[in-house]
Amino acid sequence: MERPNAINLSIEKYVISLLVRGVMYLVLAAVAAYPLDWAIWRARVAAGGGVGQLQVSQMTAAEMKGGKETYYFDGTSTVDCSKSLFPQTGAGACWWVARHPVVTTKY
Repeated sequence: MERPNAINLSIEKYVISLLVRGVMYLVLAAVAAYPLDWAIWRARVAAGGGVGQLQVSQMTAAEMKGGKETYYFDGTSTVDCSKSLFPQTGAGACWWVARHPVVTTKY
């Protein structure tokens, strides 16, 4: 069995350090993005915007015998959403709610 040479080990260490540094910067960017998003959203709310409303379909899923589920349509309703990147004040972000217009409650 051959031993890897020093050049291959140094390249591996360099690539691993680049990957670790990249992940660290991504986590740092995500941590910094939330307060910035919140501040922009609060400014929009103060200006009279920042909160929207979208229609969603309500469904109820009931578990039946044999592990099957039955779905019941409960109608449509209007929900509040925040016009921001992240969900704010318990309301989902409008871009997320628009892409997931069916809300299913499982029993």
